[in-house]
Amino acid sequence: MELIDSHAHIYAPEFKPDKAAVIRKAQEAGLIQILMPNVDHTSVDGLLQTETDYPGFCLPMMGLHPCSVKKDFQKELYLVEDWLHKRSFTAIGETGIDLYWDKTYLEQQKEALTIQLEWAKKFKLPVVLHTRDSFEETYKLVAAAQDGTLTGVFHCFSGTPEQAQRVMDLKFYMGIGGVSTFKNGGLDSLLPPISLEHLLLETDCPYLAPVPYRGKRNEPAYLPLIAQPVADIKQLPVEEVATVTTRNTRNLFNL
Repeated sequence: MELIDSHAHIYAPEFKPDKAAVIRKAQEAGLIQILMPNVDHTSVDGLLQTETDYPGFCLPMMGLHPCSVKKDFQKELYLVEDWLHKRSFTAIGETGIDLYWDKTYLEQQKEALTIQLEWAKKFKLPVVLHTRDSFEETYKLVAAAQDGTLTGVFHCFSGTPEQAQRVMDLKFYMGIGGVSTFKNGGLDSLLPPISLEHLLLETDCPYLAPVPYRGKRNEPAYLPLIAQPVADIKQLPVEEVATVTTRNTRNLFNL
């Protein structure tokens, strides 16, 4: 069974003491690649060093996380654009809107997302969307930018069936993570009618660890623990979930 973690902050400081062991565990668990979203200028060095240390296995994206959008976000975007011109990346991300922690910079977050959506089209890259407490705001901007060439994933999706349909209508994927294992996560009612063809698997590590590790550091080796409840909910073999979601990830990110 081969799996790809489509969204993992494996370069984060939480993994500094034992990153090699964490990567080894991931490989032993059946992972064949880990995709790494950027956060802001502070994460770039760790992101690219992890790529260097694990070439072909840990693949970087480039973008500006909405929680890093402040008054001086233009400076951050300048650095992102500079990197996009310097070399290739697997995606623009992660970007989006976050209204959970702070609504102060909503307008700046909208502007930063709009700019990055245009870059996704310009550089012909998929876009990885963060939508915490902000699905409607994010969706509106993505739908407005969709000209038939924009592709991507609504990462950590846990919305309503109606929102899921709108994502599929946009020709975007939904990233499913540790919430699939939560008792009240809501995916047991969301996933049954949704074809596997629209789903990717992710850990979002070190965050959102699945049961039985909830509340602890998440890591890529836990991805099978996310695949299994998806299989259970959809009444399919876990091998089928792995095969289809891995194929989806390869197709979206041109792996």
